[in-house]
Amino acid sequence: MIKRALAHFFSIVFHPLFISAYVMAIIIFVHPYAFAGLEHRQKVLRLVTVVLCNTFLPLFAVFLLWRLQLIKSPMLRTERDRIIPYIVAMIFYFWSAYVFKHLPDTPPLAIHFLGGAFLAVVGAWICNIYFKVSMHAIALGGATMFFCLFAFSDEYGSGLYLALAVLVTGLVCTSRQILTAHTSFEIWAGIFVGLLAQFAAWQWPWLLFF
Repeated sequence: MIKRALAHFFSIVFHPLFISAYVMAIIIFVHPYAFAGLEHRQKVLRLVTVVLCNTFLPLFAVFLLWRLQLIKSPMLRTERDRIIPYIVAMIFYFWSAYVFKHLPDTPPLAIHFLGGAFLAVVGAWICNIYFKVSMHAIALGGATMFFCLFAFSDEYGSGLYLALAVLVTGLVCTSRQILTAHTSFEIWAGIFVGLLAQFAAWQWPWLLFF
């Protein structure tokens, strides 16, 4: 009982739609130079933009789809239920990455991450055509790859972030299995998609088309 309660806790706290906000909060407020040219109020507004586009609006869209009976459950348990929410998420994730790229004083670090998050949603949508994939695993796999690239390419990168990302990924993916929400294949496939999306956005930014 306690094990399942913890599994639910980790699944909610590290919901895939929250991961972008968590990572961007670190980039905006913890990195000493990434957004150093902005005042605190401007930094808060940047984070609010991410929360609005990558968290609130996709969640609200799922709620509306459920209330309009276009999907059976807001938990998106089936591939069919995930089709429209993935498309909606792609639109909002693309928009947040596009806005940040064209805002002044946005460091490449943030653009790479948000672009990778957009590619991850695209990858999830493509996978969903053939099989159900873990959205939690995609989001955390992407965060892990981002902090890995960050640790080895930025002078202020720290292995601590990478270690925490790996730990959280392990906890959440194990939680999804405890709750029988996904098979091992669906979880590993999700991790691979997340890793690949962030790596592609970092190495080949021309893939983003914005």
